[in-house]
Amino acid sequence: MPTLTRLVLAVTTLAASLAPAQRTDLTERLRSLADAHSGRVAIAVKDLQSGTVVRIRDDEAMPTASLIKLAVMVTAYRLAEAGDVDLDDVLTLRAADKVPGAGVLREHFSDGATIRLRDAIRLMIAFSDNTATNLVIDRIGLDATNAAMKALGCDATRLHSKTYARDASLDAEASKRYGVGRTTPADAVSLLERLTRGTLVSKTADAEMLRHLAACRSRSMLPRLLPADTPIAHKTGSIATARCDAGVITAPAGPIVICVMTAKNTDRRYSERNAAERLIAQVARITYRHFNGRREAAVRSALRLGDAGRLVEDLQRTLNARLDGDSLSVDGDFGPATEAAVRRFQEARSIEADGTVTDATWRALGVLVTRDKPVPDPAVVNAERLERAKPDALDGVPFVTCRAWAIADGETGEVLHAHAGERALPFASVTKVMTAHIALRLARKKPAVLDEVVTVSRRADATPGSTAGVRAGETLPLRELLYGLMLPSGNDAAVAIAEHLGARFAPDGAGGDPLPHFIAEMNRTARALGMKATRYRNPHGLSARGHRASAVDLLRLARAALDDPRFRALVTTRQHGYRITGPGGYQRNLLWKNTNRLLAIEGYGGVKTGTTRAAGACLASMSERDGKRLLLVVLGAQSSAARYVDSRNLYRWAWRQRLGR
Repeated sequence: MPTLTRLVLAVTTLAASLAPAQRTDLTERLRSLADAHSGRVAIAVKDLQSGTVVRIRDDEAMPTASLIKLAVMVTAYRLAEAGDVDLDDVLTLRAADKVPGAGVLREHFSDGATIRLRDAIRLMIAFSDNTATNLVIDRIGLDATNAAMKALGCDATRLHSKTYARDASLDAEASKRYGVGRTTPADAVSLLERLTRGTLVSKTADAEMLRHLAACRSRSMLPRLLPADTPIAHKTGSIATARCDAGVITAPAGPIVICVMTAKNTDRRYSERNAAERLIAQVARITYRHFNGRREAAVRSALRLGDAGRLVEDLQRTLNARLDGDSLSVDGDFGPATEAAVRRFQEARSIEADGTVTDATWRALGVLVTRDKPVPDPAVVNAERLERAKPDALDGVPFVTCRAWAIADGETGEVLHAHAGERALPFASVTKVMTAHIALRLARKKPAVLDEVVTVSRRADATPGSTAGVRAGETLPLRELLYGLMLPSGNDAAVAIAEHLGARFAPDGAGGDPLPHFIAEMNRTARALGMKATRYRNPHGLSARGHRASAVDLLRLARAALDDPRFRALVTTRQHGYRITGPGGYQRNLLWKNTNRLLAIEGYGGVKTGTTRAAGACLASMSERDGKRLLLVVLGAQSSAARYVDSRNLYRWAWRQRLGR
């Protein structure tokens, strides 16, 4: 990180004057992101160029997982500076030192191997090596880290035990609550700021620690959504219920110190789709763009290699429009490809081809292309006469937000009213109506099917999105898994059911993966029901090319499924619990709650909710009054709440038509 200290010192009065407005805007955006997360979130951010600080529960103690290794490293270097340890001390690896989890020592080094303390620290940070961490702690002493943190004013930061050694904890109660260690974002940012400024231990020691942090191999959190090749020195932490990352981002406008900690997370998957890891990445991206975009707009008239922000996006679009054959990625990062395109443009216009966009180049570029569809000339816009529609009629169907809807008689299936009812659209988890329908149709012929034991596969467990919370290797009867499918809308349950049943639909002699066979049966069943616009690509409804259905088609499916009393009972259940069994015989309790809010209102029944970015908010439902039943499907509502408002308004109108009121 050779430029980090130099960048820190470039503090400007103008940037500092922008801090209050920046802080307010950024705080609101990050707080909104944190509040939407299913779990606890604490954030601290400091832009070292402007001095702007953002705090969101930054003094709340959180489990560190491997982030505590930052404090362990700092302690080791403090002790080395004081002469109490030597970073070149040789440590000997013994079989008893090896512990599970992240790292390379346990699997790849033989007993008796030797390693310098300095190199053990590198492995502890770069690979989050737990065995190396314990070697470092043994060398500096278990109590030393807490004493060092107290001396540095980071009183909330505590190391409780070595990794995988809770039985020898310094604080058994704290270990039970937090695990190996605890800290706050405020403490982490304080350490990293002083480390960046070279005032934590010494300039030499601090620079070496930054190099350790820059070697961190994990890219799934803070670095994940940053522009490619953005220098970052950081340390992550991951356990089942907590994810965290703290680091220094070297941005064009100056270093940003940031720590994001999460705990009590609902999503506990170890995958790139983990919600907390994605949240941390989004916080980093928003923060990066905020400070760099603001600096560019406020104080820059030139753009050059390394700059970033919305003006760079405009430049890239404009170059694509002005240069034949150019197709720059519009990513807002002024990298080598953008610089090369600027040089080509400058050469074509006889401007000094230095790759920097200054006054002459701006003039030659002309009016910037700021959108994929160019903004018209103001003279054209201002001269245009805009027509007004006729006043709203006082009769007719309600105004709704959804893209398509259809209403049918629940007994006959006759479509009574519709808007864009035949249009094929994404339909998200309403897909699971077919998954359940096929399973229950098998059970009609052979009731014992519902008692068959389903073993959850790794593929099912790793399926992203909404979840029933079942895990790989766990087992439960199909009848119970159907609740996990339809109540919390478990994508994992959908895959597990399709895998369990799929082989029954394979052509004679066909083997292999049962999942495609189940999906083929979904499409056969759709054709048999007359669902002409419907194509299934998976059993859960996550976005996939060609996965489409129409509102009218889904009414046909809903009516067929509701003919089965077991399906009706399933989709009108508001909550259901089950004690699941795992490998080795462990047991744990599951609670599934129905995502359909209409069930809380008398007179409404299932059928299924669905939400993805492509599909919007969808809902298939039924309503009963005076011994009659209506079915309704809405697709593409503007929000989760909007689908219920749309549905209730359409039902009120339809019932008035139906009952003559």
